[in-house]
Parts: sequence; structure tokens; C-alpha cells
Amino acid sequence: MVEISEDLLFQSAKQIISLAREKVFRVANSTLLLTYWQIGQLIVEDEQKGKERAEYGKYTLKNLSKKLSLEFGKGFDESNLRNMRSFYLAFPICDALRHELSWTHYRMLLKIDLPKKVNYYIEESVQNNWSSRDLKRQINSLAFERVLEHKKTPVENIQSILKDPYIFEFLGLNQSEKFSEKDIETGIIDHIQKFLLEFGKGFAFVARQQHISTDTSDFYIDLVFYNYILKCFVIIDLKTGELSHQDIGQIDMYVRMYDDLKRNEGDNPTIGILLCSEKDETIVKYSVLNDKNNLFASKYLLYLPKEEELKQIIDQDRIRFELDQIDKKSQQN
Repeated sequence: MVEISEDLLFQSAKQIISLAREKVFRVANSTLLLTYWQIGQLIVEDEQKGKERAEYGKYTLKNLSKKLSLEFGKGFDESNLRNMRSFYLAFPICDALRHELSWTHYRMLLKIDLPKKVNYYIEESVQNNWSSRDLKRQINSLAFERVLEHKKTPVENIQSILKDPYIFEFLGLNQSEKFSEKDIETGIIDHIQKFLLEFGKGFAFVARQQHISTDTSDFYIDLVFYNYILKCFVIIDLKTGELSHQDIGQIDMYVRMYDDLKRNEGDNPTIGILLCSEKDETIVKYSVLNDKNNLFASKYLLYLPKEEELKQIIDQDRIRFELDQIDKKSQQN
């Protein structure tokens, strides 16, 4: 009886905290959207007043960015101020803003120039509770264009198609496969992180699902470490589907971006590790864009995990996960 009571107490407290955090998030998000909209309005109005000045706008945003960043910190770089300006121009009616969406949602929507398309993605994001990553997938998989091809389909069928077209249609997975791949991906990342921290040489954990933002895109790197022996960052990206040339290019891009944005003076070039967990074959590839005098082969490999070690971890996790799934199904039957 004591265990049941303690569990009930925990669940009740958990629910209160979760609801409170959600409420705080929604208030903060609404305030952020309103703030950015108002700043965009100020910029546009100031720009219109000074439009007759030949040099107007050349340094205005840059100077404003410097002053706001010194006063308030991150979030007011020049590119974000340009986004605020575009935000106001694209959504001039403040009361029409959907506060269920985040600033990242709206940044993606700003890249779409067709109003019908923007409205479609807004409504679907709200109705289906799409995260910003879900929205990006939907846009990349041309969800709006594919709905136009199903005009004669009943509404119920259209809604079922739109639940997750990136997963269900583009990759051809059913719902159980979707969750399976997500679960195994999380398990592998957990295992790799633990392995490097416990048995790796000189590895210090930096971040997981680290958000890297550019003027045009947002990226999320699965795992980031810093190796204090090699004096360099080590980034890891995991793919659970079939490896493509685009995936290989992406890890190279992550390495280049990390060198540009995060690497400090005195650090060695960033190392990337691409892990691909296919059902038939496990692939491990290193990405080193600045390998001077074969430094990677002569020194780095002494402290980095061997490809076979990483492959073994991935294969073991996939086998263990599949056995667990079989066991769960047998218990249900």
C-alpha cells in the first residue's frame, strides 16, 4: 500500500510540475512573439521615415544589433533583426498571430512566398501539434503540394495522410516502424555517449541534439564531445535509414560549421563521426576536413574509438531492441 501511495504522490506532483512548465513556456513564447513583432514594426516604420536618405539602412541594423546584444545578450544579432522585420511585414495583424507556434516555426514560414501555403502549414502545425522539426519535414516533403493532388479525397482520408507524410509516405514506414526506429536511435545514442565517457580517452560531454543556427537553416547535431587530449571537438551524427551521399555531405557540413562557429584559437580541427544503423549493414565513417600531414591517422586514431568498436555497439543495440520487441509481442499475445 505504501508503494502505491508513493507512486500516486509522484504522479500527482509530476502532473502539477508538467502543467506549470507548459504554462510558463506558453506565456514566454507569446511574449517573445509579441516582442519580436513589435521590434519588426519599429524597424519598418523607422525605415519608411528614412527612405529618402541615400545611405539609410546600410549600418542601422548592424548598429542596433550591437547595442541590443550588449544590453540583452543573445537573440538580437543582425540576421534575427532582419527576420523580425520580415515577420512584421508577413504578419502585419498582431492579433492574428498563432501563439501555439514558436519563433522557429515562424522563421520557416517566412521563407514561403505563397499565402495559401503559409496558411496551410500554420493550420496543420496547430491542429497536429507539429514541432518545428516536424514542420521542416512537412515542408521538405511537399505536404502542401501533395494535398492538392488529393482534392477529391474525403477530408478524413486527407487528415490521416497528413499525420506524418515525411515518415509514412516519403519513407514508406508504418506507424510501428516509425516508433521502432526512433526508439532504437535514442538507445544507440545513449549507449555511444556512455561508452565514450566511460572507456574513451579524454572525452568530455558537451551537448546532445545541439542546435546550430545559420541565417537560413537550423540543424541539430546528435552528440558533441570535446577531447582534451586531442584538443578538438568530436561531433557524432546517427542515421537509422539507408546511407545516402546527402548524409555524408551533411556530416562534412557539420564539421565545417563547427570549425567556423565553435572552434576556438588553439583548438585542432573538428572531427566528425557518421554512424549508420541499417538492418543489413552498419557503417561508420570519419570526417576530417583539415587533415594536415595525416595527423588523423598518426595521432587521432590512438584516442578515438575504432570503427569496429562503434559497429559492435550499434549491432548489439539493434539486436537487443529487436529481441525486446519480440518479447513484448509474445507477452501481449
